[in-house]
Parts: sequence; structure tokens; C-alpha cells
Amino acid sequence: QVQLVESGGGSVQAGGSLRLSCAFSGGTFSTYAMGWFRQAPGKERDIVASINWSGATTYYKDSVKGRFTISRDNAKNTVYLQMSSLKPEDTADYYCAARTTRVAVIRTSTEPNYWGQGTPVTVSS
Repeated sequence: QVQLVESGGGSVQAGGSLRLSCAFSGGTFSTYAMGWFRQAPGKERDIVASINWSGATTYYKDSVKGRFTISRDNAKNTVYLQMSSLKPEDTADYYCAARTTRVAVIRTSTEPNYWGQGTPVTVSS
């Protein structure tokens, strides 16, 4: 059974940076597209960024383009989300997700086959 474990969340002031990590186990990591979602209180879970199995293709939510970078290390079974120039509106629980495809990136919350437990990110002004 695939398991996803996020780490790296925390509290930071506006303009700061955080790097989230998601450790994948229980399957063949390189056969999965991976994504990061976030969910703020009272709001729907929404895609932040995703990456295909090889890392050659990425997708970003418009509001994070130029500030966030998704990457993966298939040798370490880990996907990362580097977040810079953080804003208070980035405050949310961040979830790692996996989809069994070697072609497409993830774009919606209905696509993943597996989810992590989430890690909180709080950005203060």
C-alpha cells in the first residue's frame, strides 16, 4: 500500500521561505505523477503544483507561479515543494498526492489515488 508522509511545514513571516518534502513508500515511485494541494479553513482542497513521473513536466496554480517550485528525486522516492516569497494567503494545510500515471500531471483533487496526512503552513504578516 502506498504511503505518503509530508514534512517541512511550519510558521514563517511573509516574504519567507519553506521547503516541503513528501516521502513515498509502498510502490514504484517513478510510475506516479505527484502533486501538492492545499486546503485553508472553510475552503476546498486545491492544486498548488504537480509534476509528472520523470520531472520533465510541471503544472502550477497561477497564484504561485514564480514563487513555488516542485521537484522530485526518483532515487530518493521524494517530491519537494520549495516555497518562496510566501504570503499570508498561502496559509493552509498542504497535502502530498500521487496518481498512477507515467504521462500526465495532476490538476484536480479528483485525480489522485493516494494522499498524505497533510502538513500545516502558516504565514504571518
